[in-house]
Amino acid sequence: QVHLVESGGGLVQAGGSLRLSCVASGSIFSINTMGWYRQAPGKQRELVATINSGSRTNYVDSVKGRFTISGDSAKNTVNLQMNNLKFEDTAVYSCYIGGYNQYGGQFHSYGQGTQVTVSS
Repeated sequence: QVHLVESGGGLVQAGGSLRLSCVASGSIFSINTMGWYRQAPGKQRELVATINSGSRTNYVDSVKGRFTISGDSAKNTVNLQMNNLKFEDTAVYSCYIGGYNQYGGQFHSYGQGTQVTVSS
């Protein structure tokens, strides 16, 4: 079982910055993909950014140029640097890590989420 813990959420004014971090623990042999989702009240969950084992990144259009995802598979961590935050970025952000455990089985794990609130 793989357990994820996020940190770094909070309240920030529009235009400000926050950095989210996620640490994974448990039975991890290798990591294929890491990412961040968000869900705003009344809206569907949205995939914000991903990074794969080759360090290739992808972002939803609304955050391109403002958010940067980084990961360290050796430390089982994934971070999301969020700059120039907008009111519409307000949401609960959850990390995701997918890979293989020591027994060769795949895992897909999600964190419980951290609240990001941007005041206008």
